[in-house]
Amino acid sequence: MTRWSFGILAAVAALAVALTAAPAGSAKDGDVRVRGTCTKSSTSKLKLSEEDGRIEVEFEVDQNRTGVRWNVVLIQNGRRIARMTRVTQGRSGSFEARVLAANRVGKDAFRARATSPSREVCTASASF
Repeated sequence: MTRWSFGILAAVAALAVALTAAPAGSAKDGDVRVRGTCTKSSTSKLKLSEEDGRIEVEFEVDQNRTGVRWNVVLIQNGRRIARMTRVTQGRSGSFEARVLAANRVGKDAFRARATSPSREVCTASASF
């Protein structure tokens, strides 16, 4: 192998490692992360992960505006497991709704829905 081709091979290998390396704060093995949808310009995402035999459900909405109250409902297998109000905060104007749900036998289907005073609706769903 020539020096030139060895250099290219090394560069390709380094690029492959850089592209597959997980950034800090990324999902653990087994976590489920999905992007949700919103009816206006906000964004949403849902993360499901195992925590001490239960399922941690995290629903996040980013509106880029602080101080907005959202009504949030979290559903597991067709049954409401949480209803709460969250207010967007911080520089990102976002909120997170978090609950620990029972880990039922088989797959658990989760849905999250948040509604703002302006009637914007954000939803996300995933199974764990």
